[in-house]
Amino acid sequence: MTSATSLFSSIEADLRLLTENLKQLVGARHPILYAAAEHLFGAGGKRLRPAIVLLISRATMPNQDITPKHRRLAELTEMIHTASLVHDDIIDESELRRGVPTVHTSFGNRVAVLAGDFLFAQASWYLANLDNLTVVKLLSEVIKDYAEGEIQQGLNRYDTQLSIDAYLEKTYYKTASLMANSSKAAGVLSGVSPEMAIKLYDYGRHIGLAFQIVDDILDFTGSSDSLGKPAGSDLKSGNLTAPVLYALEEKPYLETLIEREFAQAGDLEQALALVEDSQGINRSRQLASHHAQQAVQSLTDLPPSDCRQALIELADYVLSRLY
Repeated sequence: MTSATSLFSSIEADLRLLTENLKQLVGARHPILYAAAEHLFGAGGKRLRPAIVLLISRATMPNQDITPKHRRLAELTEMIHTASLVHDDIIDESELRRGVPTVHTSFGNRVAVLAGDFLFAQASWYLANLDNLTVVKLLSEVIKDYAEGEIQQGLNRYDTQLSIDAYLEKTYYKTASLMANSSKAAGVLSGVSPEMAIKLYDYGRHIGLAFQIVDDILDFTGSSDSLGKPAGSDLKSGNLTAPVLYALEEKPYLETLIEREFAQAGDLEQALALVEDSQGINRSRQLASHHAQQAVQSLTDLPPSDCRQALIELADYVLSRLY
């Protein structure tokens, strides 16, 4: 299995610089906000989103170095993603993220909400300073989409009538919008054609959907240690993902358990067993694979390069997390 480290070897130096710059970008004068940011950016993670921006930037600027605006876009992508995680963890009442205590666990809810808001605001300010209206519009859309996705997820808790299309729409808003719009923005900064910009958007959209569907499968098949949170936590909180929605088509009793919000002893364990005993996980794998293939298709017109190859292999990497 390819590791994220070897996959991103062509942009290793870019990612090191990105990590250094992120802490400086936050530069909060308030020590607690700065400590919260240090805690976030020090928690590791694969830096998948900025890596995609940097790979696309280099793939669309062959024989030239990428610009400071490309680098700043990658940094802003990670800032927006991190801000969304802080708020996500508060809403989900998660105590751990990547095995490390979450911001609200360490600093309290009030500081965590403000830290997330601060990161969104700081990202918006730096975004405006890119002086590129198209890019500003693309990344502003992401922040709007993220809020829309959170609202949809909140309104649809324990809703057994939720369709796969509605699930994919919410997944786009919460996860894939950032990858889609930042991929397109990287191309815009490189001066690609409008047609190529759309294909880069499609790449980010499909890779984002595949990534989140895999995450949703791992919520059932991964161990608590590897997930950094308890397995089955999405289902427990009423967030119905692809494996559950597919399982509901086969297992009518699952609907009863979900609609009473696992109120009785053993309900959650029974629900997890029903999902496992259905075709839900298998069909979700096929859905993730479909989107990964679509992502690769979107790159056919990009000139061959190491960075293009890494973007193609990234689709395999996303799926390989399942095995």
